[in-house]
Amino acid sequence: MAIISKKKIPFKISDRLRTYLRKYDRLVDLPIRYMDLTRYDNSIPLYDRHGNDTLWETVFYPQEEMSDIHFALKKIYAILKADGDLGVMDHLFVDRVDLCVYGNTQPFRVRIVNHLNDNFDYFYIKQGDASRIYGLELEHLLSPNWISYVVFENTLIEEHIVGIPAEQFIKTHLQDPNLNKIRLAKEFVKFNERCFVRLLGDMHSSNFVVDITPDFEDVDYRLRAIDFDQQSYEGRKAVYLPQYFKQNNPIIKIGLKYLTPESVHQYQREERALIANRVKMEKTRIDDLMEVMSGETLSSEKNIISLSKDLSIHYDEPDFLKCENMGQLVRLSLDMVTKNPGLYKDEYWISSKRS
Repeated sequence: MAIISKKKIPFKISDRLRTYLRKYDRLVDLPIRYMDLTRYDNSIPLYDRHGNDTLWETVFYPQEEMSDIHFALKKIYAILKADGDLGVMDHLFVDRVDLCVYGNTQPFRVRIVNHLNDNFDYFYIKQGDASRIYGLELEHLLSPNWISYVVFENTLIEEHIVGIPAEQFIKTHLQDPNLNKIRLAKEFVKFNERCFVRLLGDMHSSNFVVDITPDFEDVDYRLRAIDFDQQSYEGRKAVYLPQYFKQNNPIIKIGLKYLTPESVHQYQREERALIANRVKMEKTRIDDLMEVMSGETLSSEKNIISLSKDLSIHYDEPDFLKCENMGQLVRLSLDMVTKNPGLYKDEYWISSKRS
């Protein structure tokens, strides 16, 4: 079973990382900062459609500030979604600003509505954290999913990632007679592989969503991470394998029932080959990212030593023991994929010993 040891501390956005972000158009000037949104003067609990407390609070700002704050939020949405075309703001209004009171970083979520058709969208305003930024960038470059985010000073803006929270999906969809269990299990294997290769940790069912796409004959599933705080931080290999989180066991059990070891290994090889191709296609950008990341402090010395030992044993590669930080471990992990996309271990997924 994978257990997160303690609350992760945020890491400062270094000048080298800011230079990288500027080069690839992730660093922008914004009209508002995270701290500006903390000046609310009232809040109420936010309940879902069934009357359950979501653990988010809707916040309200002083009347004399609300107009300017809402205008700034619409401008951020235009930057994030329309490449700065302010013309889209004419039909938008800020319906709600929510604060996540239980999260480590206490992010704000902004609900934007188009008053022409009542269509709505969200985006998030968070405190800057280098770990999260590296996680977002690696997701953008190495997964099938493009991520829209921008950084201003110590403020991070993220797009909303659409999908059913996996925790909710497990409760409400696993008994659906139309559920394609083989496709779902296959996607979990691939998701498991993506997380491990780029060392994204803490992917239990509260931290990823299930995106359902109708196919011409059936439906397809994609699992998407929504929390990147635990990018290459923890010191134990199991934290980077979603299969070892007990919250994911209902999906894992489907895989144990419907997938054979041979099919699991095939899906692992397929996903590693896809990652290797993405690394080759984005070689210059990934080299730039790894050069910066390999000079950063993103975890404790204890965690780095522990994880390097785990990965050295896993891959039978002593070079992991020479790594001095988490960035170097991620770089070497990616090198292992590009050198041998077919590499896998029998411990993945098919072990029947689950906690």
